[in-house]
Amino acid sequence: TLDSVDGDVALIDVNGVGYVAHCGAKTLGMLPAPGGRVSLLIETQMSAEQIRLFGFSSAEERDWFRLLQGVQGVGAKVALAILSALTPQEISRAIALGDKAAISRANGVGAKLAQRLCLEL
Repeated sequence: TLDSVDGDVALIDVNGVGYVAHCGAKTLGMLPAPGGRVSLLIETQMSAEQIRLFGFSSAEERDWFRLLQGVQGVGAKVALAILSALTPQEISRAIALGDKAAISRANGVGAKLAQRLCLEL
C-alpha cells in the first residue's frame, strides 16, 4: 500500500513494514493516491553505510538504471535523473542517434557526460 510520496521517494507499507523506495519522476507519476495498492520492481543497493531501494514501474526501466550506472560518472542519482527526463525508448533513441542534447536535459548531466553516455552505450 502506498503510504506517501515525498520528493523522489515513495513510502510503501508492506504488512505494517514501511519501505522507502527512491523512484524517478515518471514512476512516481504512475503511482496511485496514498492508500492505493502499488507494485514496483525493486533494485537493492547495499554499502557499508546503508541499504537503498530503488523502485521502477517496468523491467525495461530497471534494466536502463543498471546499464546507465555502468558508465563512469553515472551513479544512482544521475541514472534516476535520466529516467525522470526520458523514457527507456527515448534513451535508446537518443543514444542510437548520438543526441547529446536530449540526454543532457536530465539534471546533473552535462555535455561531457552526455557524450560519454552516447559513446559507451
